[in-house]
This record gives sequence, C-alpha cells and structure tokens, in this order.
Amino acid sequence: MISSDTVFGAFSDSAARWPERPFLNVMPETANIYEIEAGEITYGDALAQVQSYATQISAAGYRKGQRVMLLLENRPSYFLWWLAFNKIGISVVPINPDLRAAELSYMIGHAEPVLAIALENRCDELREAARNAGTPLNVIQFGDPLPNAKTTVCIATREGDPEAALLYTSGTTGNPKGCILTNEYFIEAGRWYSSATGICALNTDGERMITPLPIFHMNAMAFSFMAMIAVGGCLTALDRFHPRSWWTSVRESKATCLHYLGVMPSMLMSAVASDEDKNHTVRFGFGAGIDPKLHASFEERFGFPLSEGWAMTETGAGGTICANREPRVIGKSSIGSPDEKVEARLVDDTGNDCEHGELLVRAVGPNPRKGFFAGYFKNEVATDEAWQGGWFHTGDIVRREADGMMYFVDRKKNVIRRSGENIAAVEVESALAKHPAIAGVAVAAVPDEIRGDEVFACIIPKMGASRELAYEITQWCLTQLAYYKAPGYIAFVDNLPVTATQKLQRATLKTLANDLLGDSNTIDTRHLKKRSAA
Repeated sequence: MISSDTVFGAFSDSAARWPERPFLNVMPETANIYEIEAGEITYGDALAQVQSYATQISAAGYRKGQRVMLLLENRPSYFLWWLAFNKIGISVVPINPDLRAAELSYMIGHAEPVLAIALENRCDELREAARNAGTPLNVIQFGDPLPNAKTTVCIATREGDPEAALLYTSGTTGNPKGCILTNEYFIEAGRWYSSATGICALNTDGERMITPLPIFHMNAMAFSFMAMIAVGGCLTALDRFHPRSWWTSVRESKATCLHYLGVMPSMLMSAVASDEDKNHTVRFGFGAGIDPKLHASFEERFGFPLSEGWAMTETGAGGTICANREPRVIGKSSIGSPDEKVEARLVDDTGNDCEHGELLVRAVGPNPRKGFFAGYFKNEVATDEAWQGGWFHTGDIVRREADGMMYFVDRKKNVIRRSGENIAAVEVESALAKHPAIAGVAVAAVPDEIRGDEVFACIIPKMGASRELAYEITQWCLTQLAYYKAPGYIAFVDNLPVTATQKLQRATLKTLANDLLGDSNTIDTRHLKKRSAA
C-alpha cells in the first residue's frame, strides 16, 4: 500500500523496499522500433537514473510549480523523466504524438510550459507551434543536455496538493480541456488498484503487467504505472498494440495481468485458433469496451477473465466502477457496481433519480472530490458545471438493474469514441471549415465493427464534388489534426440539418450520417488514416 503523498515518494519507497526487482521492461520488438535497448531496469537502477535527471533539472534552473511537455511516445524514459520532475515539484504535460500543428499550438499556448523534451523529428514542429502560440519555450531533443530555464514563472503553482500532470481530454465545445491531475490523483489510482479485490486483485509477490495503451493517457500513466509501483511490480509498455505479435509479447514478458481496450479482443478473436492460445501466465485482463458478443468466447478461448470497468480522466480512481467481483455478468456491457468508496446516481434530463439516465459520481466521505481531477485549467466555469450539485456529471448514459449492476448504454455528450480515443465533433468541424473548398461541414459518429465509432463528415463543397476532393480534404486534415480525428467517410451534401437560428441539429445529423453510410456516393477515406501521415 502506498504511504507517500507524491508520485516520486511512492516510487522511492518501493525502490527502497525492492531495489533488485525489475521495474520497467522493454520487449525486443519495442526496442527495435524505438532503437533503444531491450531488457529490464530494476527499481534501484531506475532510482539512480531519476536522481541524476533531477540533479540536471535543478542545475538548469527549473522550479517547483512550472510545467514541462514530454513527447516521448511509449518509451520507458517518459516515466523516468516524469519521476524526476515530480521529485522537484514540476508538472508534466504529456503530448500525444499524433497531434499536429493546430493542436500543438493550442496546447502550448494554454498550458504555458517552460520546456519541451521531444523526439528529434518533432522538435522543429514544436518550436514553430510555440512561436505561433506566442509562448517562450525551450525545446530540446530527447537525450540532449537541458538548457537553462528562460523564466521563473510558476503557472502550475497551487495551494495544497501539488499538480503532477496536466492531461488534455477532448470535450464537446471545441478545444480540449486541460485536466489538472495532482499527486493525490495518481496516489489514489495506485491505492485503488493495489487494494482491489475479486478477479483483478494484485499481490506483492512480483506482478508483471503488460499494456499497449498510450502512456500519455490516464489509464497507463495512472492505473498501470501506479499499480506496479504500489505492489513492487514490473511494467511492460509496448509502443502500441500489434495483433500478430501480441501473444508472443505477453508470453515473453511473463505478464500476470494485462490492460486492453475493446478493439483488441475483436482483433485477437479474428485470428485463427491455436494450441498456444492458453500458453501464458496471465491471470486477468482489465479494460473496457469489449464487444459483448465476444466476451464469453474470449475468456473460454484464452483462459482468463476480462474485468470491464468505467472511469474518465476527470474521475480517476475517485469514481471508478469495475466489474471485478463475482458473480459477474458476461456479455451485456456490464461495468459492475460501485464499491464502498464511490457514490453513484442516475438522473434524467430534469435531474430526477432514475434507473436509466446520466451517471453522476462522487467519492464517499467528507471530500467528494477525493481522487478526482482538481479542475479544468483556466476554465472554472466548466469545472463548476461538471460538479453541479456536488456530483460529477459524467455525460454517460447508464442503465441499472434491480441487483445494482450497471450497464453502459451510450454517451450523452457529442463525442466520437474511436479505438479508445475521444474525438470532439466540434474540433474536427472547426478544422475542416478552414479548408478553402468547404462551404459548410458537420461531423457525426457512425458505427465501426473494429474501432467502435468512425468519423463521418457531411460536407457542402464550394464548387463541385469528387472522390479526388474527398481524398485531398482528408490528406489536408491529417496535417492539422491527429490522424484518428480525420474523416473516415465523406459525403458531399447540399444542405446540413440546422434550426431556424442555424444551430446544428445533432440528432438529425446522426441519423443522416447513418443513412448515408450505405449510400454509393459516400466516399470511404479510412485507408488514408495512418499514424505515419505527415
């Protein structure tokens, strides 16, 4: 159990208790992709490296209360630098490597970091984004010496629990919101996981977790990382999910548990069954979004249970709900029921309690926000709205049955969820509206068998429409936004469904997009959506 009140403190305590145990593990496949060394680093050696980094940071003049951006993908060095900055009291701003020019400029201008440590091929892009944002920012290539700090301004300074990270999450009003995540946020995530019961219970005998999820998201950064620190376990973070080599990585990493998103089981079940399917040491998987039709067959085929859960960046462990206790409901999108530390309500549009409505959560006890985010940076109005009435309003629609079991139904917010990524339709629309060939645009979610949702764009062209124009628009969008936000389908239309005051009718748009999905004139652009797009 974690007793420290900072991320570095928790790690340091575990390093003192288990100095010879493996802390981080790099698989050969990941090492080859990143051109780094494969193998394990112990808690003791990691602590020495973190201490060295912290000395460099202090010597360069960076101070408690400042922010630093990290664009290191899923390299283990990300964790070591974060621990070093946390030791000093500096907050990190993780950068999704799929973000592009407009997104980076916004994030830099909003977060006001003083330093960015990035991969060589992204440094110039970050410098240009900082210039466009009008923010003085030291940008250095990963591995280079730290430059002296340009400023003593400490924008992340706050009373009480210090900020440990500023994580950006897609909202429904355009630009992403910066979630202030404190040390307590991460500590509580570790405590929640290390004390969990049922099928996802951990022990201190040497757990080994493998995750392909991005470490710049809360799942891997808070739950995976902090859980392993709490129990003295070893974390294997892959560069991403590789279906063909997944089970090889699981076996060779000697994983005892793994994390997943719904797209992963679907891909794994599509592979030909093998005598090796149960040749592993995994006791359980923890994640969300598995296709209900595949849940039982996956567990039977691969020989371990999948514990579905629910959480948001904003809720952290403070509002986490998990189907980890028996008897479980398999194959019905069950997220379980709240444990003794979480209060939950379902309310209808008028705010009255019901059994099928928006999920509201808070922590049990005198501090209802314990374990939650500390607020949206520079947006107290949005923070107050989210906590209206003393409950955090999730925007998710949930159904509850008589036995208290909860089932995820849909998202109330206008968010497209593609392969675990939240995409704000308004953000995509704002980007596309800048294209010179577009007179009007609206974006909606349509179903995708593999990715959950896909981005569907209804576009009014200024002068004629063609397949070539759809491809050109998509390619252009890939230079402005992360690849997954670009349209997967484009339909050229004469009009958009709007009210008399020109407000977009989202419900009508969603119906229109689903109808057009089967139209022969709709252009499939999904093959253009690749991470390598420049």
